[in-house]
Amino acid sequence: MKKGVAALFAVVVMAVVVQETTVAAPPPGVVCNPSELASCAWTVIFGSRPSAECCRKLRVQQPCFCTYIRDPQYKQFLLSSNAAKFTSVCNVTIPTTC
Repeated sequence: MKKGVAALFAVVVMAVVVQETTVAAPPPGVVCNPSELASCAWTVIFGSRPSAECCRKLRVQQPCFCTYIRDPQYKQFLLSSNAAKFTSVCNVTIPTTC
C-alpha cells in the first residue's frame, strides 16, 4: 500500500512540475508533454484498465516514449509492469530500445 501511495504522490508531483514544460527533443510536429499522460496514473499505479482518455493521450504521446524513457524521472512509469497493460488495451507500443 505504501508503494502505491508513494507512486501516486510521484505522479501528482510529476504532473505539477511539468504542467507547463516539455521534455527536450520532441519529434517534429509533436509536443512532448508528460503531464498529458496524467489520465493514465491509475493504470500505472494500480494496474487498472486504461480509460479511453488515457488511450487517446497515449496514442498522441507515443512518438515521445523514447524521449520519456531517456529521462530517469519518467522512465519508471513507462517501463513499469503495469504500463504493459497499455499495449494491448490501447494499441500502443512501448519501445524496448531507444
